[in-house]
Amino acid sequence: MFKEGIMTDKIVIRGARENNLKNIDLTIPRDKLIVFTGLSGSGKSSLAFDTIYAEGQRRYVESLSAYARMFLGQTNKPDVDNIEGLSPSISIDQKTTNRNPRSTVGTVTEIYDYFRLLFARIGTPYCPKCGKKIESQSIDTIIDDILSMEEGTKIQILAPVIRGEKGTHKNFLTHLKKEGYLRVFIDGGLYDLDDEIKLPKNKKHDISVVIDRLKVRDKIKSRLNDSVETALNLSEGLVICKTDDEEKLYSEKFACMDCGIAMDKPEPRSFSFNSPFGMCMECNGIGYHQTIDPDLVIPDKSISINEGALSNFVSSDDSTYYSVIVKTLVEKYNFSMDKPLEEASDEFMDALLYGDKDKIKIGFNSHFGGYKEREIVFEGIVNNLERRYFESSSEYVKAKFSKFLSNITCSACKGKRLNDNSLSVKINGINIIELTEMSIRDCKKFIDNLVLNENEAKIAELVLREIKSRLGFLNDVGLSYLTLDRAASTLSGGESQRIRLATQIGSKLTGVLYVLDEPSIGLHQRDNEMLLNTLRELTDIGNTVIVVEHDEDTMREADHIVDIGPGAGIHGGEVIANGPLEEIIDNKNSITADYLSGRKKIDVPKERQKGNGQYLEIIGARENNLKNIDVKFELGNMTCVTGVSGSGKSTLINEILFKALRKKLLGSVEKSGKHKEIKGWENLDKIIDIDQSPIGRTPRSNPATYTGMFDLIRDVFASTNEAKMRGYKKGRFSFNVKGGRCEHCKGDGIIKIEMHFLPDVYVPCEVCKGHRYNDETLQIKYKGKNISEVLDMSVEEALTFFENIPSIKSKVQTLYDVGLGYIKLGQPSTTLSGGEAQRIKLATYLSKRQTGKTLYILDEPTTGLHMEDVKKLLEVLYRLREGGNTILIIEHNLDVIKCADYLIDLGPEGGDGGGTVIATGTPEEVAKVKESYTGQFLKKIL
Repeated sequence: MFKEGIMTDKIVIRGARENNLKNIDLTIPRDKLIVFTGLSGSGKSSLAFDTIYAEGQRRYVESLSAYARMFLGQTNKPDVDNIEGLSPSISIDQKTTNRNPRSTVGTVTEIYDYFRLLFARIGTPYCPKCGKKIESQSIDTIIDDILSMEEGTKIQILAPVIRGEKGTHKNFLTHLKKEGYLRVFIDGGLYDLDDEIKLPKNKKHDISVVIDRLKVRDKIKSRLNDSVETALNLSEGLVICKTDDEEKLYSEKFACMDCGIAMDKPEPRSFSFNSPFGMCMECNGIGYHQTIDPDLVIPDKSISINEGALSNFVSSDDSTYYSVIVKTLVEKYNFSMDKPLEEASDEFMDALLYGDKDKIKIGFNSHFGGYKEREIVFEGIVNNLERRYFESSSEYVKAKFSKFLSNITCSACKGKRLNDNSLSVKINGINIIELTEMSIRDCKKFIDNLVLNENEAKIAELVLREIKSRLGFLNDVGLSYLTLDRAASTLSGGESQRIRLATQIGSKLTGVLYVLDEPSIGLHQRDNEMLLNTLRELTDIGNTVIVVEHDEDTMREADHIVDIGPGAGIHGGEVIANGPLEEIIDNKNSITADYLSGRKKIDVPKERQKGNGQYLEIIGARENNLKNIDVKFELGNMTCVTGVSGSGKSTLINEILFKALRKKLLGSVEKSGKHKEIKGWENLDKIIDIDQSPIGRTPRSNPATYTGMFDLIRDVFASTNEAKMRGYKKGRFSFNVKGGRCEHCKGDGIIKIEMHFLPDVYVPCEVCKGHRYNDETLQIKYKGKNISEVLDMSVEEALTFFENIPSIKSKVQTLYDVGLGYIKLGQPSTTLSGGEAQRIKLATYLSKRQTGKTLYILDEPTTGLHMEDVKKLLEVLYRLREGGNTILIIEHNLDVIKCADYLIDLGPEGGDGGGTVIATGTPEEVAKVKESYTGQFLKKIL
């Protein structure tokens, strides 16, 4: 940070060699917005994340104690000689926030924590039963209510002193004994304080002190008054009157005397769906139950039992136990095995799914003694599967039946997660969950317009300030359409990144280095300006922001651009251009500059391709925010679904269309989003979703294995004369099975060494030296290369190496055509970016024989792609379309949108303000629609 006593205003990197970086030196300004750009695979992320961020993080963590470092996770020292002027660094990438079902946008941003505090301090409780405002109970009211019981009723007056607190409470119980108390109820059981009471330390306990025991009659009023007063003082305003039949809680603070309901004073924990004090006890605060869904057990009711309607439950063998039961039920209810199930009576379906109340007589062949008859009460398919799933300890059985599970809204809380008492506390007429169900835009309006009295306003001042600023930040990064109760697991990578960005702005840190990975992903051009203002806000308060980005607007707004290239992989790793925009544009060596200056561009097609005259139609789409819309897609062309973030694009395509077609074409049991019907699906024979999920979860998966090329390569090695002489089959050349692989590292090529509070170290296997195979296998060579050397080839090298083997060359060629000439055949899938994984999938399908009746769905395929890569991607998509296939793309990138044959624009806004079709037609036609934000931006470039 300091150089010759003066803090430098620059970050100076010397000798960066991480991954494909070629020993580069670079100087960039501090406290500015800097964009790192370049082709996919050129080395941008290696420089920004693996070098600059990693070193900033490592230096900060190394300043902490060894003990603290054990819990923080370590980053390895990047391969760089030196970096000067570095600040502690924070990485905001596109990894989704949290897979925990309890995690929501509200909890992740901590807004919900402030809501809990707000409702606890100024919320007004209402009776959950009658809806009347709950007032505090005076001691006279409590005594009158107890004396209204039937004369002679035995009662005990208890003081609830501890409620739901962990610990042995030994000292407290000793204190009670010294104070002269004799008995306590602990977790419902009566204890004598003279006895030794041992409570489990890690369990939560309820302890109530017995103050008095007496019978209800007129003469006890004075004694009862003293006892109730003692209980109220001891338990801070609470008293329990216990009879043989019930316990009645009274509170000096809150109670409804009409319904006999008393409530604790609201505390922040009363509004937590993770705490027993606030959660709905039926669903444990999750809002839903997992249960067997009859629609998943019987996905197609339009076919008969004999045609396989119950194939998920009954085998094709007529003599099995369950087959016989189904046949018996069919006979009992006068139904036919050959009729579609949708024609069955409600009584038959009820008996089939949920059990028959009468005994039925069945005869079946037993494995242990021939034909047998017996009477049974059939529990029903749903109940049977549910029992077998929840009672089984077998992981195999659980995995087998889990596909029939569905989340059913909790009947007790109706999905609200909290108990009735918590939901009955309101501010300005709404409860805390109703507030989280609003979009961030509407929630901000509600908070801004709160009507409070002078006392409430003073109490809530600080809390409201925090809530307003956090809602404002989320609004500023283009997330106004999200609701605070939205599950964090359902957020896209771009949404998660922008939520974390909003949190960082709220922290108001200065002197920090922020590194962001394509924050514009998933953001419509209309919202881009808000994002850029947010990034500018970070630099204005004294932070350095490095953004790995391909978005033209972001580049033009940046203070400084670093272009890495010139190509990808081994052809990249150099600084091609470094400086402000006006200097970059004149650089003739930079592909980025070519596009920014207009020397190169992605051309609009001269004519739009017409479809094949067949259509696919969604009728009555109404999942999430979709407003019961009908949408028609022409087959045989390239259609783009556009609209602002949150307008309903992913819901329409991924949740409804994709899942419904998988059910129709592949027999999937997955439940699709709400819609009336899908028409025209018979014109397709295949549906393929090409997303950015990894091609494999382990380092053993790689481009060669995923594309099927590795099988063919192993065939080549097995067919060499040397392999035949030794009797080696193709299995010998696999690193996944015993035989040819190195057994010391089990074919991994590396050994992991755990280093306690230092980072884990991966070292090449000392036996095979990282080659994965044993010496005998490596002696087999084809064209002078062994199997390990072939896996280490780039796609570009493999193109020449396998030029005489058409089956392999065609697969390698498609990888090269989608712009992946730089990746290695054996590169572990864990090191590939989302964009690279998506293009490997594209290449795999391109290399297969085309039927011309396939629907390809791509969700933002331009993620991670430079303008030059987008150009190559479009050429690949054109090739798929030329085979007669249909391409359906969800996209914000205008270069892709302008090249589509047809557009469907949703909106006009996100969240509740979206979900309708704003415009359809060619890009030229949509550009004329004033109501379409997409059309307005298209108009400028067409």
